Amino acid sequence: MPIRLQVNGSACSVQVEANMLLVDCLRGPLGLRGTHQGCDTAQCGACTVQVDGRAVKSCNVLALQVQGRAVRTVEGLAQAPDRLHPMQQAFSRHHALQCGFCTPGFLMRAVALAGEPEAAEASIDPHWVRHALGGNLCRCTGYEGIVKAVCEGLAAMRGTEWA
Repeated sequence: MPIRLQVNGSACSVQVEANMLLVDCLRGPLGLRGTHQGCDTAQCGACTVQVDGRAVKSCNVLALQVQGRAVRTVEGLAQAPDRLHPMQQAFSRHHALQCGFCTPGFLMRAVALAGEPEAAEASIDPHWVRHALGGNLCRCTGYEGIVKAVCEGLAAMRGTEWA
């Protein structure tokens, strides 16, 4: 079945099977390998992408379900190869990654947080950030760097074209 969708700002059409998961469509026919396939049970968050600005676990969504919608993957964060997204910059600054397997999912969830009402508050609460990231798992870090990076990244995204 052919589906049409926007992927990282570009219109595309792709042929999918009725039971194909979004993660398999992204990594397979669309060739976007930044979205990682972890647990396949929506537990780890490594496959997190944004659909119409909301974070979703792509191992838990059929490709057919994104017909006509906008999908954003980690490859679509930076506006130019030489200009990282503020959240990517914050992750780098705070050493919020080690092996990097979970990082794309954390980045996509963190950027989606900018659209949530709690992110508009004067100061970003690390406790809220920790809770909001609860669906993403990292086996390498102690989460402190990740939480600091997300707080800084959200603050940097306020009032910019990145939001």
